[in-house]
Amino acid sequence: MSALTLNQGQTPVNGLNRGPSLFWRLYGVKGWLAIGIGALIAFVVFPVLNLLVPPTSALHISAFWVTLIGKIMCYAIVALALDLVWGYAGILSLGHGLFFALGGYAMGMYLMRQIGREGQYQADLPDFMVFLDWKELPWHWSMSDQFWWAAVLVVLVPGVLAFVFGYFAFRSRVKGVYFSIITQALTFAAMLLFFRNNTGFGGNNGFTDFKRILGFSITAPETRMALFVITALTLIGTFLAARWIVTSKFGRVLEAIRDAEARVMFCGYNTMHFKLAIFTFSAVLCGIAGALYVPQVGIINPSEMSPANSIEMAIWVAVGGRGTLAGAILGAGLVNGAKSFFTVAFPEYWLFALGAIFICVTLFMPRGVMGLLKR
Repeated sequence: MSALTLNQGQTPVNGLNRGPSLFWRLYGVKGWLAIGIGALIAFVVFPVLNLLVPPTSALHISAFWVTLIGKIMCYAIVALALDLVWGYAGILSLGHGLFFALGGYAMGMYLMRQIGREGQYQADLPDFMVFLDWKELPWHWSMSDQFWWAAVLVVLVPGVLAFVFGYFAFRSRVKGVYFSIITQALTFAAMLLFFRNNTGFGGNNGFTDFKRILGFSITAPETRMALFVITALTLIGTFLAARWIVTSKFGRVLEAIRDAEARVMFCGYNTMHFKLAIFTFSAVLCGIAGALYVPQVGIINPSEMSPANSIEMAIWVAVGGRGTLAGAILGAGLVNGAKSFFTVAFPEYWLFALGAIFICVTLFMPRGVMGLLKR
């Protein structure tokens, strides 16, 4: 029997065919239950305990936890995006930190324009431009004071870059470790570019000290909770969209490309189109996550483009379980939860702990935490 029988609704996994099974139906029930519990916590429990319960109560959830969980949910969106290209298409990208940062910078430009004369220098230009003695906004800051234009840039800039880069890479049949290296080189080059003051993106310091978003104070508890709820809603929507993709014919072709790309091409599929589509979609998701991240954390700078950040994103997916959407979310939560603990309690040991986590997962849990739970 052929290892590639896509027309029968089966997917080759490690050389074996599989069709619809009771496991997938049960997973759907469990998935909806998990989504319902998560929505209840994000849309009811957190708002009530943060906004309505007084700070003196033991049940009160502080702004610190709202920001921390909101940040982790942004990372979970990135993990889902990377899992789509790595876990299901077999494309290990070590440049997703660039797409995340580009979305953050697009939103950061809008937030900087909203500061107005409330900044340190009380000028119409952002503070860093006044400090550098700039007289007017550069051309790429045009319409940056419009939220709708910022939203367009959040999607357009990462998407176009991923499409152009992916087109030439996939057309040249660059794959495996070579693709990982050039994506890492791309994000490193972009980081060096954004570090330069004359590019107009704040240099080393980036953007910070935001005041308002859509006319609302960005530090107000209600605004922070609104951003938290929007992030949770985006995470749920991303999960549902990703689930729909991987269970569709498109997703089955992606898995076939991952396991036996030569056979897929022999069957008449143009694999470049499939890889380019999922790579571009994944980059757009990262841009959206970056746009949600910046107003909650309050800063964006070139360090977000560091190659180490992109490698860490791959670790999230590996820890949770590559090729399992729920595992990507779980891995992002576990690793970043551990990072929050170590950077406070033992900051000098965090990188050692991260390395130990990755080694243990590689040696003892090659399918990640989700693989262990399934087993």
